[in-house]
Amino acid sequence: MKCPRCVQQIHRAAAACPHCGFTLADADGWFGGRERRVHSLADTAGVLRRGERERVEAAIDQFKRRFPQLFVAIYTAALGEVAALRPFGFWLLNRATFDEVAPATSNAAGILLTLDPESKAAGLTFGYLLDPYLEEADTFECLSRAHSHWLEGRYADGMIKALNQLSGVLRKRCRQARRNPQRFERKVQPPALGDERSNRGMTPTPEEVPQ
Repeated sequence: MKCPRCVQQIHRAAAACPHCGFTLADADGWFGGRERRVHSLADTAGVLRRGERERVEAAIDQFKRRFPQLFVAIYTAALGEVAALRPFGFWLLNRATFDEVAPATSNAAGILLTLDPESKAAGLTFGYLLDPYLEEADTFECLSRAHSHWLEGRYADGMIKALNQLSGVLRKRCRQARRNPQRFERKVQPPALGDERSNRGMTPTPEEVPQ
């Protein structure tokens, strides 16, 4: 993974970033140490109208039907700094309990899209159980598909584009994993830097991920 603060490559099992010393405790100090309950679609920045919200919620529900052992959540916030978005997304995926998500589903199997309209920045954070299935290039492509819509203030359209691209990537990885399961065996230990609710849930196997 990359350190949420300095963006240097680090091992998931590292207790702290060896480059800048960042830890989850640092993020707790910045954003609050208490666990937070949030909706799967939390538009705290107020960028969605009612009809747009319904469209995005429908796209989230469609993702849940396709990948019932995973979950996706979207959180908008006016953080004000581009640099704050990465550690915020990392912290929220670790500390939040997401409503509309089954209690048995681990945050380590979650994907969180965070968007800050004030700094015009967005990020995708995913739990360590998805390490074999998602790469940085994949998440970059998801955000790229949404980029032009967000620049025009069409936030719902951009969110749906990102989710559709994400679904396409995961379906492709599922087909690849069925053909070559050894390639997708998880080689890393549960993270020390962030817990990602790692004590709950199971690693999704290729057979469990629907096409």
